[in-house]
Amino acid sequence: MGSNTSNALVPVKNGTLPAVIKKTNDVSALSLVNEEVYLADKQAVREQLPDILGRVLARIWIDSKFNRSFSEDPRGTLQSNGVFMPESMDVEFQKPDSSRPRIVVYEKRANSKFRSRIFYLQLVMMAGR
Repeated sequence: MGSNTSNALVPVKNGTLPAVIKKTNDVSALSLVNEEVYLADKQAVREQLPDILGRVLARIWIDSKFNRSFSEDPRGTLQSNGVFMPESMDVEFQKPDSSRPRIVVYEKRANSKFRSRIFYLQLVMMAGR
């Protein structure tokens, strides 16, 4: 075998990498939405919020400042990131210090202290072989 032969799965020309991971503290690329989102009712929450909260879980995994902020005030953190929900909806962050954090969305009933769960998202990491 000559010195110009490579066993690489992806050949690299001239020693340049096809992708470079740039270390930065800029988390603006991790925005939850492209523009402000106003969820008007329960149906809009069911249709649009799961995707947004999926991004929340991903960001919680890699951004400790965001994790802390969301743990302390989920609704306020969503609002500061351009996501606005009806007052009848409530967001709760459960298990913030575990490897399986969960976000639960509830609907508060008028004139009642009870609330019903609309849906929840939970981060579950799986590895296969």
